[in-house]
Amino acid sequence: MNEIQLQYVENVITRKKRGVQQHLAFFIAVENLGYHKRIDVLWAGEDGIWHTLPAHFHSKLAPNREYWQAHIQFQLSTAKSLPGNIIFSLRYRAEEAEYWDNNNGWNYTSQADSGIDVPSRQPVQVVGFSGEMPESRKYTPVTVAVEQSLAAEKVTVHWTTDNWRHTHQTACHFKRTYWDKELQSNARNPNQYGTQIWKGWLKTADAFRLHYSVTVESQGRIFSDNNHGNNYAASRKPLKILILNLHCYQEDNQDAKFSEIAKAIDELDIDVVCFQEVAELWNDGRGDWPTNSANIINSRLKKPYHLYTDWSHLGFDKYREGVAILSRFPLRHQESRYVSDSDDPYNIHARKVVMAQIEAPHIGLLNIFSAHLSWWEDGFQNQFNRLREWAGSKQNKQVISTLLCGDFNIAAGSKGYRHVIDTKEYEDQFLAANAHNAFEKIFRVNDPYWRNYLADDYRIDYIFMSKDSRLSVTSGQVLFTPEDYGQVSDHYGYLMTFEPQ
Repeated sequence: MNEIQLQYVENVITRKKRGVQQHLAFFIAVENLGYHKRIDVLWAGEDGIWHTLPAHFHSKLAPNREYWQAHIQFQLSTAKSLPGNIIFSLRYRAEEAEYWDNNNGWNYTSQADSGIDVPSRQPVQVVGFSGEMPESRKYTPVTVAVEQSLAAEKVTVHWTTDNWRHTHQTACHFKRTYWDKELQSNARNPNQYGTQIWKGWLKTADAFRLHYSVTVESQGRIFSDNNHGNNYAASRKPLKILILNLHCYQEDNQDAKFSEIAKAIDELDIDVVCFQEVAELWNDGRGDWPTNSANIINSRLKKPYHLYTDWSHLGFDKYREGVAILSRFPLRHQESRYVSDSDDPYNIHARKVVMAQIEAPHIGLLNIFSAHLSWWEDGFQNQFNRLREWAGSKQNKQVISTLLCGDFNIAAGSKGYRHVIDTKEYEDQFLAANAHNAFEKIFRVNDPYWRNYLADDYRIDYIFMSKDSRLSVTSGQVLFTPEDYGQVSDHYGYLMTFEPQ
């Protein structure tokens, strides 16, 4: 078993406007021997001084195999030379054991400004690939290292953006001036290691994800790189949605907690936030916008989001209390309405819900509702029925998903939760992300012992997604705990990520 193996090394000296720089990069495959592990590149330049360069996780290759990457850059100055030619080996520490790839005891070498070397002599190797597709990019580059001895006649990328339902082929091109055009480097193409660099651009447009492999045709033979049978993959960032009950100005150190919430939204790069118990001073029923808690949090973001909020009733004898939606993306449509029997602002069970239609880039059109419903004995059933009827009336072919978000005041496993199950329209996404077996038993199989799966689940805050949705939840985590940003409310926040199917 190869616990650690060098895939390729890149050694380039660039001469751009920033001055002369040397860039070193190492791409490594490792066996996943445990969560706690460390991969290092031990290297020395022409000065003979050894250094330790930590590598970082790049992407998953297979269930028990991963890619890691290390890179470092140096600036030439009057006080400091560039490393030049380097010698190096790879070290892997995990589970109290140590593994090496040191070229069978000879160490690896890489000459200054030599471009890319594939020491394993794999005839075709995709290089410089990323698992992320930048938000604004309509074309995705694919760079391929090809062994010169193949005498390649044609290099082709075979790719799909819909899980191979439709396929495309794009040609890569070989240019001897590749390194000069890309980095103003003097590296040759092919270089002294017999490595040719070919490059192609895939017109991925607004696609969310991409899968691809590469073939090389030469003298009637075909060589390929399909990432060891897994194909290469890249995608846009998933949609991140946060739900949080703000506790209607009842927290100690309230202002600091508003700042902490804004900090989390910025740092975690959250796209949409659904707040409940949003409050502003009553002011004889006229409200007071500067004191609106959603407005305050929004104003503290690095870049304010689009905000829609409305209030339902008098809360704590002092506030207009309601719900809100914050969105990084523009709101195409927005509205609010009471779903409760009462619309009396002096009745605490008068409950209004807000909805916004949002076009999420690379994902599609979403209908998102922020709700704070009453307990079962105080009207939940009628309120939820009105909410789902309203949501159903907004559904059309262009809407890829409807998400009912917020504080539903029904415990997991309760009579109210069973009512949601029985509608056969909406499903609990946090459960789907974190306890898929339980989710299947409850929402798909209708197991008669379904409550047993929720015995230790005390949530009352949910994202219920329409069953016919073209989205899939990919993760769900509890937020605002003592282990992350601290408690900011009498509720935890729930952060979930979604991708198109």
